[in-house]
Amino acid sequence: MATLTTDQFVFDAYSATVTGVVELVAPAVVKIEVSHRSRRHREGPGGAGSGFVFSDEGLVLTNAHVVAEAVAVKVILPDGRARDGSVIGIDLDTDLAVLKISADHLAAIRLGTARALRQGQLVVAIGNPFGFQHTVTAGVVSAMGRSLRAQTGRLMTGLIQTDAALNPGNSGGPLLNSAGEVVGVNTAVIMPAQGISFAVSADTAHIVIPQLLRDGRVRRSYLGLAAQDVPLPRRLVRHHSLPADHGVLVTEVVADMPARRGGVRDGDLIVGFDGVPVTRTDDLHRLLTSDRVGQETTIRVLRGVDLLELPVVPSETSQRP
Repeated sequence: MATLTTDQFVFDAYSATVTGVVELVAPAVVKIEVSHRSRRHREGPGGAGSGFVFSDEGLVLTNAHVVAEAVAVKVILPDGRARDGSVIGIDLDTDLAVLKISADHLAAIRLGTARALRQGQLVVAIGNPFGFQHTVTAGVVSAMGRSLRAQTGRLMTGLIQTDAALNPGNSGGPLLNSAGEVVGVNTAVIMPAQGISFAVSADTAHIVIPQLLRDGRVRRSYLGLAAQDVPLPRRLVRHHSLPADHGVLVTEVVADMPARRGGVRDGDLIVGFDGVPVTRTDDLHRLLTSDRVGQETTIRVLRGVDLLELPVVPSETSQRP
């Protein structure tokens, strides 16, 4: 009797995982076509992207850059139905947008969390690269906590880096774990680099979506720094009795911004904000709410072997770094 070789068994298990994810979520992944106003004030084709239904009430999540400045949005469902999409809210700083469509019998994907992701973990991306609907790619999580500049110039932090092949048109599509949960929203590729793609964390989406639904935009405070998630030196964790073994490394402090004015430097390790432990850049996003604008607070950093409390006064931003 024939038996599977080890290579065949591994391949079959991998294939079963990917195909299982696709069967579960594909009915909720949509193609988005937009029209823009030309210089002659005429409506014309503006491009295409991807998105996914995250509520059976017809709410669709996509990238802000896909629908920004669009005068008309068309959402193409997997069964071929086309629906007009209305833009509920856009946040260019995180490159996220929420659309609303009217349609019966919609499938929806569960928006999960990226907190449990680990380097090397399998992820699956579904989208519409170059207009080819429902294209599936798979890869692994290459890194967590990456930073990129949004079109506004603001640094998007807490991004997921993956080697799943993405191309123009994938923007706004879901990045999924092996359980079929959305862990990220595909947002950018580095061209012509191979195997370097990025997704906005689902945890960031959880923060942004309620504000877009309520106000159509995100009002936030900001510090003016770039950062990435890193493990903390164990000896310093023990020495200062820190509550966690991860923090946020400051990779850039923008001139004449609140962090710089408060004394934050490149290379500082942020471990707390206003008395709350900070282990990830998403923690900072969650804490930098609108009610902190103009209010002095403290940011706790490790600098060398010293633990410092620095005064900062966050400023308001809508679409600034």
